[in-house]
Amino acid sequence: MMNYQIKKPDELTEHEIRYILNLWEASEWNLLNSSDFRNLFKDSEFHLLLDPENEILAVIRLNLDFTLDISGKPYSFGEVVGLVSAQEKKGYGSKLVQCFKENMIQRNIESIGFCAADLRPFYRRCNIEILENKGKAIKENTENGWITSEDDDILIFNISGDTKAVLMELGPGKNAYLTD
Repeated sequence: MMNYQIKKPDELTEHEIRYILNLWEASEWNLLNSSDFRNLFKDSEFHLLLDPENEILAVIRLNLDFTLDISGKPYSFGEVVGLVSAQEKKGYGSKLVQCFKENMIQRNIESIGFCAADLRPFYRRCNIEILENKGKAIKENTENGWITSEDDDILIFNISGDTKAVLMELGPGKNAYLTD
């Protein structure tokens, strides 16, 4: 029996933190200790699918500090990032996405994610609405100025109709700017 759990960074064990970092395969985070990890992700929740022995089968991080400026108006979302499954083709990722989406709807948390075009089939199978080619309208501020997001699409986990309409208008000449 699989178990769905939500943990704040302070609730994750040392083993879970190491395991998540290993799954993410982000070399810049490999040297993080638990304290640095908890600090870096202090505004996040970790949504976990666990096996009967409480080992992580899949993880999603919900970044609760994510705001887009669209036409001078701030829109705050839970940003869905870091989805990874411990084993591919077992259904763990899609099961976690289903549990996660239900949780966002139950808690009424406006939440979006992003993906490259090649991941569309996976999210379609998970019944996640995709705003195709809207991700490129999101600009991120760097040392070299505003750059275009690497993601192609916006994934809708739970948002209001009004907010969805605003996101659907994004495109050439109508950008969203990630604010810090």
